[in-house]
Amino acid sequence: MQHYDVLFCDVWGVVHNGITAFSGACEALQKFRHGGGIVILVSNAPVPKHRVEAMLASRHVPRDAWDDIVSSGDIALAHVAARGFKKLYCIGPQDRDQALFGALSGKSVPLDEAEAIICTGLTDDRHEVPDHYIPLLERAKALRLPFVCANPDFVVDVGGTLLYCAGAIADLYVQMGGDVYWAGKPYLSAYETAHARAEALKDANIARSKALVIGDAVRTDLKGAENFGCDALFVASGIHRHETMDGETLSLEKLAKLFTADAPKAIAAMIKLAW
Repeated sequence: MQHYDVLFCDVWGVVHNGITAFSGACEALQKFRHGGGIVILVSNAPVPKHRVEAMLASRHVPRDAWDDIVSSGDIALAHVAARGFKKLYCIGPQDRDQALFGALSGKSVPLDEAEAIICTGLTDDRHEVPDHYIPLLERAKALRLPFVCANPDFVVDVGGTLLYCAGAIADLYVQMGGDVYWAGKPYLSAYETAHARAEALKDANIARSKALVIGDAVRTDLKGAENFGCDALFVASGIHRHETMDGETLSLEKLAKLFTADAPKAIAAMIKLAW
């Protein structure tokens, strides 16, 4: 890790599993910071930074394991404000994601009155699947409504259970020909924001070659690193664990199938973040 000045680290699946922190990962980030490095947590959580910080505390992630947080929720809110949307149709659990919905510059309205849709996830991700939203998306497409996806992830690992995220609904809308703004990884807005935060903390320019992305998702974390132009470290025990591991062992054969010639590259893979 001495080659790098900054880590852009994924949260869910790397630092915690949605229920409790991974002690080895937290210790690795603490060690990197204590050696003079900067850690920016880059999360596709569809809520503002302060809510991500509270969630980290509730899962016992030590405060000295990170310097700053970039969240998809904040990127989505900035986009809504920049576009001047005042009437929004909201998709997602109102209680869980109230931190975002309450911070919107516009008000929640029925679909036929909306200027845009903002989606933080499935309203009931324990019982719904993305296809349940097809009739609604068909209406939205007929109305030509832009769709703001506040969490580009397709799935998330919650204590060993994979649940669908907002990205899975947004992907259906794209397939219909709908207009989607993806707020977060793998798009440049996420790592460009993180890079600016790191440079401000260091009060110096940081070359992209001195940044390392750490994540468990090929489509978001590793593709985001490729888009941004920096190295990536793959954590295999996250959402791809069934594709990369035999029980508790990393399978080189399975890794080779996941990392095909056209897949984004990683400089290394490990079961869990630790050093």
